[in-house]
Amino acid sequence: MLDDSVDLKTITSLCKRRGFLFQSSEIYGGLASTWDYGPLGIELKNNIKASWWKNFVWSRNDIVGLDSAILMHPDVWKVSGHVENFSDPLVDCISCRKRWREDQLESKKCPDCDGELTDVRLFNLMFETNMGPIKNDDSSVYLRPETAQGIFVNFENVMKSMRLKLPFGIAQLGKAFRNEITTGNFIFRTREFEMMEIEYFVNPGDDEQTHLKWIDDFKNWYSDLGINSDNLRIREHEKSELAHYAKATFDIEYKFPWGWGEIQGIANRTDYDLQAHSKQTGQKLSYFDEKSSKHVVPYVIEPSAGVDRTFMAVLLDSYHEEEVLTADGKSDKRVVLKLSPELAPIKVAVLPLSRKDVLSNLANQIHQDIKSSGVTTGIVEYDDSQSIGKRYRRQDEIGTPICVTIDFDSIEDKCVTLRFRDTMEQIRIPMSNLTEQIRLNLKNV
Repeated sequence: MLDDSVDLKTITSLCKRRGFLFQSSEIYGGLASTWDYGPLGIELKNNIKASWWKNFVWSRNDIVGLDSAILMHPDVWKVSGHVENFSDPLVDCISCRKRWREDQLESKKCPDCDGELTDVRLFNLMFETNMGPIKNDDSSVYLRPETAQGIFVNFENVMKSMRLKLPFGIAQLGKAFRNEITTGNFIFRTREFEMMEIEYFVNPGDDEQTHLKWIDDFKNWYSDLGINSDNLRIREHEKSELAHYAKATFDIEYKFPWGWGEIQGIANRTDYDLQAHSKQTGQKLSYFDEKSSKHVVPYVIEPSAGVDRTFMAVLLDSYHEEEVLTADGKSDKRVVLKLSPELAPIKVAVLPLSRKDVLSNLANQIHQDIKSSGVTTGIVEYDDSQSIGKRYRRQDEIGTPICVTIDFDSIEDKCVTLRFRDTMEQIRIPMSNLTEQIRLNLKNV
């Protein structure tokens, strides 16, 4: 379960203090519900995306990648049903003027002031903008609210160029934009976010079994990221919740400090999208089955995850506070991010005990040797500021699995000290074995 000490305030403070996340446009007072990923945040975020891509594209023979444009022909969104149906029920408080999603309210009163609410009206979530020098109805385009449509309109291009046979999938990582009525809970609900999305095409009739298989695959992936399975659950959508295109949808939810929240949706979109685009354009968006000599319009299973929500779940789940004893026997609090080595922003930190030239020269050489060895593809940090104890605490707090300490004895005995984040164990090893020990321990930490 979650560490009792972690809440949104704690994790938000950590993110800003250690360079994971900053408020967007902060020096101008910030822009509500927009965030910038700092030096450590972008590393963690990229590592999450890399893990997803490795597991669901590189490790499989039935999935290929795509990077489609954010701006698309406006008819795409009309045909897909987003212009007409991609809406949330909006109400305003007559007294305090705050806006709310009506379907998320527990009563017919304003949650803040108990005031009366307006009648419900539908609010379309797409951001509309204009393309070209003249602003008129003909210049309207939309910032995409999902990456899926870029996959659907490229279905035939990808299938033919890559000579794919059913079942197969097309994966995409990218930005999406939704003009949410209500935002909040840090990066959980924002208007600009990043998605990890797969459209997996199957023969009609195989869709329900495939749907269940994808649920298991993704639950296992979250566990592989280090997320405690006790903090994950599967929730099936009620019929009233289903999107206009969906036959069935399951959410993988994480137990956030405020309660359960979706981090992954896995929907059965049937053949809705391919049929709609085919009808509108006259293009045959189907698969030719050689065995039956028939054209088949595939059904689609869509695993769709939010990068930002996964990022938040990973941070929350890895956060721990522990009571430890200092060198003089006093009790102290240790904050540690128990990130998997795969996700950790900094893989190894090199820490010289002193800034004296004789030691820093050796430490810098070791730092360069580790970086050039190829033992890790992540960041190897050099840190010589403050006391060694404070440096250990900082590295623990940002999730660095291994620290390498170089002291004055290292000059004579050609040995260094390895310190491991989770256990704080320290071992003395020869410099000649350093990279191999790092390689082995990054797998086991």
